[in-house]
Amino acid sequence: MARSSSGFVAGLTAVAVAAVCFLAYQASANAPANPSADPRTPSSAAPSVSPSGGPRKPAKNPLAVPADSGSGERVVYALDDRRVWLVDAKGKATRTFTVMPSTVHPVPGAYRVTSRSGSVRGSDGVQIEHVVRFAMTQDVAIGFSSAVDGSTPAPDASKRTGGIRMKRTDGDALWTFAVIGAKVVVVA
Repeated sequence: MARSSSGFVAGLTAVAVAAVCFLAYQASANAPANPSADPRTPSSAAPSVSPSGGPRKPAKNPLAVPADSGSGERVVYALDDRRVWLVDAKGKATRTFTVMPSTVHPVPGAYRVTSRSGSVRGSDGVQIEHVVRFAMTQDVAIGFSSAVDGSTPAPDASKRTGGIRMKRTDGDALWTFAVIGAKVVVVA
């Protein structure tokens, strides 16, 4: 009996290794030849077709600064994407990262950083740092922050909070970038 069990396990192992090799080959076959090339560069390939038969829109580059976010040095916050970009004066993103939005959201538009706090307790009771406030909506201050413990949990839906949370390293970068008066652009 032991002999047939070991043969079965060996067979399963061989199948698993073959599957992993196949998936690795598939991934490498679909990878771009030059990963540093601009993915927005037009190619001569035929456009892909959507399930409905019409041409499919090209996939959105999540790292590209939203086109409707203005110009110049700014912090861009995309509500739908849950992403922030730190954009230099030439319009190039120097950093981008995902965030956990609060329960109260700012209206899309242009704002200025109005206040900053190094370390405080958030309205949800969590100790936070590098708070950068830029808006007031429904009598709730809206701003970026990082939890000192590094967590980014979803906010309690029963509380009205304006803290847009991020990882501590991202919070450090935003704190350095977004001084009082810095431009913050919120897009849908």
